[in-house]
Amino acid sequence: MVSHPFLGVLFHWLGGLAAGSFYVPYRGVKRWAWETYWLAGGFFSWIIAPWLLGTLLAPSLVLVLREAPLERLCWCYAFGALWGLGGLTFGLTMRYLGMSLGMGVALGYCAAFGTLMPPIFAGEFVSKVLGTASGLVILLGVGVCLGGIAVAGLAGMSKEREMGEAAKRAAIKEFNFKKGILVATFSGVMSACFSYGLAAGAPIKELALKHGTPVLWQGLPVLVVVLWGGFTTNFVWCVLLNVRHRTGYQYFRATARGAASAPPQTAGSATAADPERAPMLSNYLFCALAGTTWYMQFFFYSMGETQMGDYKFSSWTLHMASIIIFSTLWGIFLREWKGSGPRTRRLLSAGLALLVASTVVVGYGNYLGALRTP
Repeated sequence: MVSHPFLGVLFHWLGGLAAGSFYVPYRGVKRWAWETYWLAGGFFSWIIAPWLLGTLLAPSLVLVLREAPLERLCWCYAFGALWGLGGLTFGLTMRYLGMSLGMGVALGYCAAFGTLMPPIFAGEFVSKVLGTASGLVILLGVGVCLGGIAVAGLAGMSKEREMGEAAKRAAIKEFNFKKGILVATFSGVMSACFSYGLAAGAPIKELALKHGTPVLWQGLPVLVVVLWGGFTTNFVWCVLLNVRHRTGYQYFRATARGAASAPPQTAGSATAADPERAPMLSNYLFCALAGTTWYMQFFFYSMGETQMGDYKFSSWTLHMASIIIFSTLWGIFLREWKGSGPRTRRLLSAGLALLVASTVVVGYGNYLGALRTP
């Protein structure tokens, strides 16, 4: 197959736009606990969208999964479940640090582990990465990406020092730097397991191609399995929180029976006219939009990966860089950086410039690899 690395970069940018934007619709959810809207949106992210698009674009989806090696299915599912631990704490990262800083820190760890571990584990790091000019250029791009993430993190730390407590909480209501950093670190390391799950699904992609699935959609059956694992972890945790906080009624009723006040950890604020009632229809619509948008990041990721030739592992760096670029832009648009000084703005701009440059460098490295491939 002929690869088109710069087309792959474009697909990864689209995936980054989706991932960097998915949390925005959740801001429209009113009077639902975090666990309620996270799980409601998750049904679209992990179940509905993967199966719907997989069935439409990979017509032999069920047959492929039926014939796939059980060992590979189990590995994909297990890595998805581990990724789910990172995914559910990723939402907490957004709550404590905001979109810009939260995604920057979490995805920094995720980029490093998710990009470098698959070729190391496969025994290809020395021969394919260190031993070729294209591999070294890609490795340089990974380094530039991590540098950009580090600079973005410095911008967040600078912002934290400059802003008063009232200003922080005006932009991010539950801002907590120390707690957010701890959660973001755990989330980033565990979220890298998604990359391992995709790598483990390579034989499933080959089977999908044999059954006539177009090249661009070959990764969709793998996404179904990995996301099932992620769904399992998130479902268990959210239901536990529903029980603990007595918020399970929110899926079915606009008000709690006999409730005189809002449940803990509610999203948004109620209207003055009806302070107890949650807008059920709009809440579900916002969750559906958020969940579907979240899935589209990996929909485009699977497309971009098919265009990266022998260096598919570099897709993870492109994905992470693109997410941080667009999430940072959203953070600027939503005024999360309001009140920050010139030094913080310079650091933020430098971080964005490095991240954009990293996608170009990685794309060029893949282009060199495509020229080398007979």
